[in-house]
Amino acid sequence: MSFDGKTLLLQDSLLRLRDFKYFAENFFKIRTKSGAVTPFILNRAQLYIHERLESQLAETGKIRAIILKGRQQGCSTYVQARYFHKTITNRGIKTFILTHEGAATKNLFEMTKRYYEYLPKGLIPRANRDSQKELKFESIDSGYAIGTAGAKGTGRSQTVQLLHGSEVSFWPNAAEHAQGLMQAVGDQDNTEIILESTANGIGNYFHSVWVAAEQGKSDFQAIFVPWYWQPEYKAFYSQGHDEIYLSEEEQQLLDLYAQNGMTHEHIYWRRFKIGQFSNDHDVGVKLFNQEYPSCANEAFLNPIDDTFIQSNFVLSARKNKIEIQKTTPLIIGVDPAIGDNDRCAIIKRKGRVAYDLEILRNYNTMELAGKLKTMIDNLKPSKVFIDCIGIGAGVTDRLLEMGYSCVVGVNVARTANDKERFGNLRAELWSEMRDWLMGELSVSIPDSDELHTDLCGLGYKHRSNGQMLIESKDDLKKRGMPSPDTSDALSLTFALGQHVGETNFSPNFMPDAHRSLYT
Repeated sequence: MSFDGKTLLLQDSLLRLRDFKYFAENFFKIRTKSGAVTPFILNRAQLYIHERLESQLAETGKIRAIILKGRQQGCSTYVQARYFHKTITNRGIKTFILTHEGAATKNLFEMTKRYYEYLPKGLIPRANRDSQKELKFESIDSGYAIGTAGAKGTGRSQTVQLLHGSEVSFWPNAAEHAQGLMQAVGDQDNTEIILESTANGIGNYFHSVWVAAEQGKSDFQAIFVPWYWQPEYKAFYSQGHDEIYLSEEEQQLLDLYAQNGMTHEHIYWRRFKIGQFSNDHDVGVKLFNQEYPSCANEAFLNPIDDTFIQSNFVLSARKNKIEIQKTTPLIIGVDPAIGDNDRCAIIKRKGRVAYDLEILRNYNTMELAGKLKTMIDNLKPSKVFIDCIGIGAGVTDRLLEMGYSCVVGVNVARTANDKERFGNLRAELWSEMRDWLMGELSVSIPDSDELHTDLCGLGYKHRSNGQMLIESKDDLKKRGMPSPDTSDALSLTFALGQHVGETNFSPNFMPDAHRSLYT
């Protein structure tokens, strides 16, 4: 079969028209914050989201994504454009958008209508139905509709290929809406579900989906967009001032995020916004972080005012690069779990460096024991501390049966060594871990959002006798927070304190003192 020049030119044109970035920049118009109508040139946040989505599409054949972002970063603008482009350049595409309130529904649909109305005539088929909430293109059997969350049945009877949930954390009846809408999208290739929102506290539907995606418990990918990627979120120094003087907190932020695009001008803008939120600086910071997060953990405002471990220390430890000393004894912490929805966490620590966080799923007791056996044989750790409450007891017993005396079962519910200060051993281990993170010497931990969330999610209390207790896993669950498996694993590496002497690895020797001290 041969093709003449016109046919090849037509094929090339069709391919280019199906390229979203090319189409958006050449044919879509947006209204900027200043009110001007300009071509849609993707900003940094939009390009990042686009790359993440396209990568998932290439890998899995479909898109399931949840996007956490700050205010007015163009996420909805991007998703609206992406979905409208797919609707008008493909046959048989049904698109549905659900927003959190009527005003948002109106604004988003006006945005889509602007895309449509500014298209050159003849580029696409004209809509047969053009209402306030729907565009229908009968000649290609495609349609684009939008609705407002409220009544639990909204969108439930739809059959769609593309679903966009906008500001999901503010949906009334979010779980019920989601249950119906998810069923409206099949599991076929080229279907897409994108949920996006600013944060609105913890324990709600959006937060639970985010946590599941972040922990790899669903087919959704978690995409975070930091606020300081926006060039408009800058303020400049007053005339006559060569520089602004940063507080310790501000300097720490700049040190952490300068390589990713944060500037002094962003810090100055942040300072101004915090003052707008509240005259109380601490309250203003919390509200700013929720609306304009620098990392995912800042966004979800914890209802506990005084968490046991503060986020800024964890942020510093995530960014620190400290060389691991080969002669420093290796301690391994293991928080076991089995089942589809449970995480087994393993982490290594040598002195001031915690590293190689592993999160395992669907391991049974013997499989976990086998993995740890191989790890011990290869790495010769000084100690392997395993939470022996529940299934950890079987793992510990099996490894001890094989002669690995470096393995120690730790019952974190037992009495603390310092009975006057702590209500149980778990509180004592967490206190030791916090002291390590907050000490004068810098420390390093894996650059993991999961670990960060687990470290900073827990509250604490004191009994009438002064003993301190860390918030229990049951209480965390009631608040909609996940079990802190990764941070519990790290806390176990402090069972002999922050520093451990020379390695005493021996597969044939188990001092009775170590056996009875913890179990």
